[in-house]
Amino acid sequence: MNGHRTARHDDDRAGLNDAMLRQAILDAAVRAPKEPPRILMPGRRWVRWLELLLVTGMTIGFTGGAIAIPLNIFEPAPTPLVAALLGVAQATPLLLAPRWPLAAWRISALGLLTGALLLRGDAFWPWPVTSWLAFVVILFFTAVGYDRLVAVGVGMLSIGGLIVPAVVVAGMADWFGLILAGIVLLVLVFGDAVGGRYTAELSLAEQEALRRQDLARQARLEERARIARELHDVVAHHMSVIAMQAEAAPYKIPDLPDAAKDTFVLVRDAARDALTETRRVVGLLRSEDEGAERRPQPGLERLEEVVGGARQAGLSVDVVVVGLPRAVAAGVDLSAFRIVQESLSNASKYAPGARVRVEVRYGADALEVTVTDDGARTTPEEPGGGHGLVGMRERVAMLGGTLEAGPAEPAGWAVEARLPYGDD
Repeated sequence: MNGHRTARHDDDRAGLNDAMLRQAILDAAVRAPKEPPRILMPGRRWVRWLELLLVTGMTIGFTGGAIAIPLNIFEPAPTPLVAALLGVAQATPLLLAPRWPLAAWRISALGLLTGALLLRGDAFWPWPVTSWLAFVVILFFTAVGYDRLVAVGVGMLSIGGLIVPAVVVAGMADWFGLILAGIVLLVLVFGDAVGGRYTAELSLAEQEALRRQDLARQARLEERARIARELHDVVAHHMSVIAMQAEAAPYKIPDLPDAAKDTFVLVRDAARDALTETRRVVGLLRSEDEGAERRPQPGLERLEEVVGGARQAGLSVDVVVVGLPRAVAAGVDLSAFRIVQESLSNASKYAPGARVRVEVRYGADALEVTVTDDGARTTPEEPGGGHGLVGMRERVAMLGGTLEAGPAEPAGWAVEARLPYGDD
């Protein structure tokens, strides 16, 4: 929608007092709209073209009728020039209604008022029926396009400024004036309901999009916290080893100079301080019911374990190791394991029964992990709200690597991660 508002005017929920009624009349009659009108289904071009074609056809037909009917039916008949001017003023503004409904209403209403004052003859009412039909369609677009307060002002002026003069000045029957007033109110209420419903639907769509963004952001933050906790356990192990070795060195090396002993003491104290600070910071990332990890963090040495679980879930998994396995940094080892684990979990959900190939390639400067499936054999689950790829990307970005994930040819899904060793 172009320039829509996500909520109706606050005054819609309150009673209309005199000041609000004056504001409504001024907004409808003379004030420029503060915001562009609502436009239904702006993104569907074929609908917009169909609407334009329909409105153009109605405008041509209604304008022709508005000119011809007074010349042939009204007594006394207006001159052709007067009939043409009135017909164009009353019906042609319909062409503007989809884009500028309030301007179209003002022009058409002025043309109808002029007709009521000029065509005072023996006719049942002072307007051609086609002029009134065009006016009714314009009323609908106006109620759809603007807030309820504007629709109230339009309704008041349409009844008080057009129908009442037609009854008083042109001699239109009172009962027929009541019918026309009812038509005006009915069209405005219907248009307001259509516009309000469409606005509510767009508001819900916007809120849903924001909710998805918030969920994705939350998933990224949670995954970063999880990565930090896992790395803490890895780093804590190494820092503990450093502290213990620095403390034991003076006892292992006889006749160690005092300067070297002092150096080992500094190394031990620095390692302990770093370990304490790391635990304090990472402790903030743990939930209240989450304790420190007691078991070692997994790595590729547990690859067969996670593959075995995937096979029990119904997948046919082949594991290929390319290159000579080598010791890699704990963060790289852990991230590679998590990527394989998450990829197999996704495959079991969205490609049940698939054949999966897991390839671990030890390259010259990076560890490459590729997980490819060939598509579901049975009905997969509906796409859910998981954020597995978010976690993979966070891990790869932390290590300065690259990740590509997407449909595979001819079918299935592929995840390819490149994790630099970080030996420099």
